[in-house]
Amino acid sequence: MPTGAVHSWDVSVGVDGPGTRFVAFLAGCPLRCRYCHSPDTWYRRSGRHQTVDELMAEIEPYRRFIAVAGGGVTISGGEPLMQPRFTGEVLRRCHDLGLHTALDTSGFLGVRADDALLDATDLVLLDIKSWDPATYRRVTRTGSVTPTLRFGRRLADRGTPIWVRFVLVPGLTDAEENVAGVADFVAGLSTVQRVEVLPFHRLGAHKYAELGLTFPLAQTEPPTPELVARVRAQFAERGLTVT
Repeated sequence: MPTGAVHSWDVSVGVDGPGTRFVAFLAGCPLRCRYCHSPDTWYRRSGRHQTVDELMAEIEPYRRFIAVAGGGVTISGGEPLMQPRFTGEVLRRCHDLGLHTALDTSGFLGVRADDALLDATDLVLLDIKSWDPATYRRVTRTGSVTPTLRFGRRLADRGTPIWVRFVLVPGLTDAEENVAGVADFVAGLSTVQRVEVLPFHRLGAHKYAELGLTFPLAQTEPPTPELVARVRAQFAERGLTVT
């Protein structure tokens, strides 16, 4: 049985998928997004090692409650696809119990998600960082958006429901052409149910200080209501449901 590095878990409502969710945050992420509010999940060593049985034992007391509340279980991170065997087995076990399952991922490691993992996934929360290649590299400080786009197309082709997430950062991700690129791509994915435009915030800045790190966007202000409205309109104009 695979073991995983689990950073923490929480119970949330309407944030990490439909209904009340048990959300497991796995440790380890290949990206270093400038706006990341959880730098404490970057390294696998920051998590505690658990077997699938041990994590399922954490979920069990909440199983009836989340089922009645129309929720389920979300595997998040960090990046859960850094631990695909563990993630896949937890999703399968939850799916077999009749719980709604969600995978929260950047899609950067989408190639690691085999068909068995996706068969046990009822919803993918897909975080598309940016469309413009240079902007994507500025946001993540590594890599390319291409793996995320390939993963999105694969999900749509297999009929997997998708909620897209786009973090709006003034001066970084807000260029009209960058947003338009994401919106055009997302509009071409037949299984996208909604787009979440997430305004940048600095609520995780204290974690950087605690870790002795510099928060890259310490001087960046949250987007204005007018900017948020403009970006949401860019997605809505393409027939997408926006929240």
